[in-house]
Amino acid sequence: MNLNIPNMLTIFRIIAVGVIVICFYFDGDTARWWAVGIYVVAGITDFLDGYLARKWDMQSDLGRMLDPIADKLLISVVLMMLVAYGIVNLDNYSIIPAVIILSREILLSGLREYLAQMHVNMPVSMLAKWKTMVQMVSLGFLLAAEAGDKVLPYNTEIGLSLLWIAAALTVYTGYDYLRVGIQHVINND
Repeated sequence: MNLNIPNMLTIFRIIAVGVIVICFYFDGDTARWWAVGIYVVAGITDFLDGYLARKWDMQSDLGRMLDPIADKLLISVVLMMLVAYGIVNLDNYSIIPAVIILSREILLSGLREYLAQMHVNMPVSMLAKWKTMVQMVSLGFLLAAEAGDKVLPYNTEIGLSLLWIAAALTVYTGYDYLRVGIQHVINND
C-alpha cells in the first residue's frame, strides 16, 4: 500500500468524517465549533492531497480510488447529519438542495464507474470545482448553525442560501457530465 503524504491526507479526511459525526453527539456551541474546525481541516486536505500528489509526482492508484470516496463521504455524511439534527429540513425546503446534491453524487459515481470499464475518463470541469467549493463553504456555515448565528448574524441563512446555489451548480454540472457520459454509451452500443 502506497502511504505517501497525499494518501495519508486523504485517509485523514475519511477519519475526520467519523469525528465530525461524534461532535454531533455533544450539545453546545463548543461541539459545533469542533465540528466546523475538523471540517475546515478536512476541506483543506481535499485541496492539498491532489496538489501535493501532482507537485511531488506521487499520484497513485490508491489515491485515485480513495480521494473521490473521501469527498463523497465528507459531503454526504455532513448533509445527513444536518438533516438528522434539523438544520436542513422540510420546513425551510432545504431538504431539496440536499437531495439534489446527494442524488448527483450517487448518479455520477455510478456513471463514472461504468465509463471507467469502457476506459473513458471524465475529467472534472472548472465549474464542478467551483460547485464543490460553494458546497463545502455552505456546509461549513451550516455545521456552525446556531453557534455561528451568535458570531455572524444570519450565519445559518447564508449557509442555506449557498446550499441552494451549490444545488443549482450541481444540476448544471451533473447534466453536463450525464450528457457526455450518455453520448459515450450511445456511441459504444
